[in-house]
Amino acid sequence: MESDMSRLGYILSLERGSTDPLLSGLAARLTAEGRVVAGIVQSRAPKGKDHPCDMDLAVLPQGPEIAIAQKLGTGSRGCRLDPASLEDAAAWVMRALETGADALIVNKFGAQECQGRGLCEAFGLAMERGVPVLTAVNRLNHEGFLSWAGGMATQLEPDDKMLHGWLTERVPA
Repeated sequence: MESDMSRLGYILSLERGSTDPLLSGLAARLTAEGRVVAGIVQSRAPKGKDHPCDMDLAVLPQGPEIAIAQKLGTGSRGCRLDPASLEDAAAWVMRALETGADALIVNKFGAQECQGRGLCEAFGLAMERGVPVLTAVNRLNHEGFLSWAGGMATQLEPDDKMLHGWLTERVPA
């Protein structure tokens, strides 16, 4: 049996959005194999003149799509994250975990999570129940994530085959 450290895996994201297709595809593949995946993945990426933070998240396994960016106007420079929308997504994820899940995939451990908010409770519940957790962390939040994880996180390579194996060796089919 592996140590508890192996239950929390993360990919270091070096470019904005670079891990989103990988995590979405992995969640879809696991679901197609009959596994229950809880979490959130990006379902609509910013396009054209959209602000880089304008995006929607799909709640897994069968929750809604939630827009998590506030419409602040073109001259706005502040953070566009709508904390209430993120908390709504987190509540959906908690319900999914409480009904049973084989894996938790979260598109990003961000600033809200570094402050103990956002999806932190879902991460904790999944780990408490032995459900493997996979997320992405950018360089800006890497130190905060490692501090939050308290030595329990394993950095993983952004490779679909390897990540699938990492999750499924711990997930009953």
